[in-house]
Amino acid sequence: MEITMHTQQRSNLINPVVPNRISVLGMWSDRAGHFLRQGLLAAFLCVVSAVPIMAAPLQLPAIVEPASQEHHPGKLIFVELVTPDLAAAKQFYAGLFGWTFHDIQAGGTRYAEAFLDGHPVAGLIHKDVPADKKRQPAWLSFFAVSDVDAAKNIASQNGAKVLFEPHNVPDRGRQAVFADPQGAVFAVLDSSSGDPPDVLATSGEWIWSSLVTSDPDTNAAFYQKLFNYEVFELPATTGTQHLLLASEDYARASVNSLPANRPKAHPHWLNYVRVDDAVKMTAKVVALGGRVL
Repeated sequence: MEITMHTQQRSNLINPVVPNRISVLGMWSDRAGHFLRQGLLAAFLCVVSAVPIMAAPLQLPAIVEPASQEHHPGKLIFVELVTPDLAAAKQFYAGLFGWTFHDIQAGGTRYAEAFLDGHPVAGLIHKDVPADKKRQPAWLSFFAVSDVDAAKNIASQNGAKVLFEPHNVPDRGRQAVFADPQGAVFAVLDSSSGDPPDVLATSGEWIWSSLVTSDPDTNAAFYQKLFNYEVFELPATTGTQHLLLASEDYARASVNSLPANRPKAHPHWLNYVRVDDAVKMTAKVVALGGRVL
């Protein structure tokens, strides 16, 4: 696939003043890439198995309240956790980030909306795992688009698989779920209430998203066609790649090589939450029953 890429020298075209733009996240994303290269991997649940549960009629809160007219194609605007233990997940993230939850149930579907300071930051979906399966919970990333059906056509024409056809969710918008050409699962959403503004994330909010993949160039080209990203090549260790994806002069995500010690790991999106102290938060993760990868 053809990719239009800018070298690091071109990155000064990005406005260095506005919060959350490339210059603000540069140091952070370099650390993220280093962390990934050290072997941080989250085994990704096959989200297609969650499709039937997501198809249940749920009355979900809007992404933005009050509604806005902002639209930022290519921006990560929401994340959902598919988990076999909703109660344990709520307890863990409440203790870790101070999230509060509003439970929603429709038929056999159990869903919890996570809030931080009164605004939604995530959704948690209960999905039973058969006794003979060993699948861990997984986060599904939702990227903003202005036309879900057009996004489906572009994705399909460029090697992606449609895991969940475009559909409307009351008060949420129109969405679909895909697997990119290397198999990484993600979702697109045309939010009916607008997209969150481009401001620097506060502690407890999502701040970054990295695609960890076996073929960064091909993957970056795919997402460039889908979201009209600019692609910047950033410094990386020998034998690896660190590509930054940007739109509207904002840093949106990065594409990173799989770690050398896990070259056959399944490509996946890995999302980051901003914290005030990574060392203290790591200790808190362990105290709450989490593991350091």
